[in-house]
Amino acid sequence: MAAVAFRKHATLADPDCLVDVTTERPVPGPHDLLVAVRAVSVNPVDTKIRAGLVAAPDAVQYLGWDAAGIVEAVGEAVTLFRPGDTVYYAGSFDRSGSNAQFHLVDERIVGHMPRSLSFAEAAALPLTSLTAWQLLFDRLGMPPGKQAYAGSLLVLGGAGGVGSMLIQLARRLTGLTVIATASRTQSRDWCLALGAHHVIDHLQSLPEQINALPVPPVTHVAALSNTAGHWTELAELIAPQGRLAIITDHDVLDAVPFKAKSVSLHWEMVFTRPLFGTQDMVAQHGILDEVAALVDIGVLRSTVNRVLHPLDAARLREAHRLVEDGGMTGKIVVARSAEDLVRTD
Repeated sequence: MAAVAFRKHATLADPDCLVDVTTERPVPGPHDLLVAVRAVSVNPVDTKIRAGLVAAPDAVQYLGWDAAGIVEAVGEAVTLFRPGDTVYYAGSFDRSGSNAQFHLVDERIVGHMPRSLSFAEAAALPLTSLTAWQLLFDRLGMPPGKQAYAGSLLVLGGAGGVGSMLIQLARRLTGLTVIATASRTQSRDWCLALGAHHVIDHLQSLPEQINALPVPPVTHVAALSNTAGHWTELAELIAPQGRLAIITDHDVLDAVPFKAKSVSLHWEMVFTRPLFGTQDMVAQHGILDEVAALVDIGVLRSTVNRVLHPLDAARLREAHRLVEDGGMTGKIVVARSAEDLVRTD
């Protein structure tokens, strides 16, 4: 099968940082699906592992933690899917990624692909949808439902992949007032289009801007970008007994500034369930199926912004460059062919 290998600790200036290779098709284990990959999206974790900024297990031969495709074969213990099903998923951090013609993934972290989306549109959703859902409902403890709630959610870094899904989920499935941060006109408009009630500039004072808005107290904060740079501001603006959830990487974070307000601190790492094989690992299958249903009835939408094709080393290198350059809204997808950009419903 065709695949795209990567060189660890390589910059994009290295011509061999991503290379096309041919290897054997993998054989599914008991709970595995063998998926014919039709599209993948590129996330910051891909570029960080390639550059050596995040360590990955030796088992990771190929990058890629977002995929949409067709089930080619199933393991003997599989009960949730059958060959021919269209699926989407984020995979697991301890297994090789989806930058390959065929990919193995545990059925318990896979969802049925939204019927209303193309493979390219669907590939933009899994990792960010799972992260946003788990952050909002599992870590921050918000119950789904539009019941009245006298609180605000601050989304720090609203125009990125996770922020784009979190804004939609919070606006449409909770009663929170959603305040996103963005520093450019394009990203501000993107956040508003996704449903943010207000957008403020994270290059300016966050407490001053929030105090000038007619909003309830900030009871929940999702720190998705430059958390350390806003740490003091977050301690100032969050309401007493508020909840703060973080996805960014840090060697050290001092939680003491939040003690006086009894603020609870929560980490969200999307791969926790599959990485540790938790008893509720199948919850990710349920989340992705729920997201697909919400997409198909028009409550949520894909956040794909740009699609490249075909799925090879050259196009993945370009996608890595776009992610590393920053400043893009939404997600970058690489599809196997132009046909994967077309909806089939």
